[in-house]
Amino acid sequence: MPTARSRLAALLLAAPLLATTTVAAALDRLVFATDWLAQAEHGGFYQAVAEGTYAKHGLDVTIRMGGPQVNGMQLLAAGQLDVAMADGLQVLSAVENGVPVTAIGATFQKNPTVIIAHPGVPDLAALKGKPIAIGAAANNTFWPWLKGTLGFTDAQKRPYGFSVQPFLADPKLSQQGFATSEPYSIEKAGVKPVVFLLADLGYPPYSEVLAVTSATLAGKRDVLHRFLLASAEGWKSYLANPAPGNALIRKANPQMSDELLAYGVRKMREYGIVGGGDALTRGIMTMSDDRWLATVQFLQAAGLAKPNVDYRRAWTTDLVKDLRVLP
Repeated sequence: MPTARSRLAALLLAAPLLATTTVAAALDRLVFATDWLAQAEHGGFYQAVAEGTYAKHGLDVTIRMGGPQVNGMQLLAAGQLDVAMADGLQVLSAVENGVPVTAIGATFQKNPTVIIAHPGVPDLAALKGKPIAIGAAANNTFWPWLKGTLGFTDAQKRPYGFSVQPFLADPKLSQQGFATSEPYSIEKAGVKPVVFLLADLGYPPYSEVLAVTSATLAGKRDVLHRFLLASAEGWKSYLANPAPGNALIRKANPQMSDELLAYGVRKMREYGIVGGGDALTRGIMTMSDDRWLATVQFLQAAGLAKPNVDYRRAWTTDLVKDLRVLP
């Protein structure tokens, strides 16, 4: 029969395990979906998992990859996600259609959309009247902005099949892309392209915003605030040393190469995509009312916004205004 002393010793040995179990049970769970397969553009979130930053802030975060057959906004509206990554224009469109979603933070301070030209093009204005390959979605995003800002015309448009081969074959053709992706493929083919980041020229929409439903925002404000804070810390760490996050990215997406990951990180640093703009003084993940209003004004000027819609419901800066995780 166990003695009182042996029972006490067993309890003392079990105490650390009981404490660990209690702490783990106390973590608030969140399911977060990215907008594409795991890549450097999601690195800060994977870094926060890899380094235990979410756990440090009392969170148990599950990251679900997006992809070509995944509609994160639909899953969010259906209650299958707590947080979904989306383009700022997607959030405005959802609100326009009566979907109760709100952006609470912006991963990218600079939208990574670029126009890619062949060597020798001095500036973006020089492409007026020249052929540019764009996808169908561009007609509701950056193409109207280019038409209104630089006088581009629909006669310039060429179909874009999400391949750089037509660009490589035709020295007169320019194309759309993302700063962290298509220029890499073009450089690998031996061409050093000229890359114009539209955000640096005034294109206003936020990219990779974090969206939640109105119900989640109302019921989990503290949890969401901690998620944003931990994510900002994850991004700061990732941009300094991406190795921990990259290990998880490669595990989730084995097709992702070390070389492309390194290129993505380098370009995010170079352009200040995560840590530039307002993040320099207000912190990573920040947003501003002025920037959102400028986006709405662009949509209105381009005839892409509906009248009598309260677009102000599409975002809130309350959860990011005091994060102050400077890059």
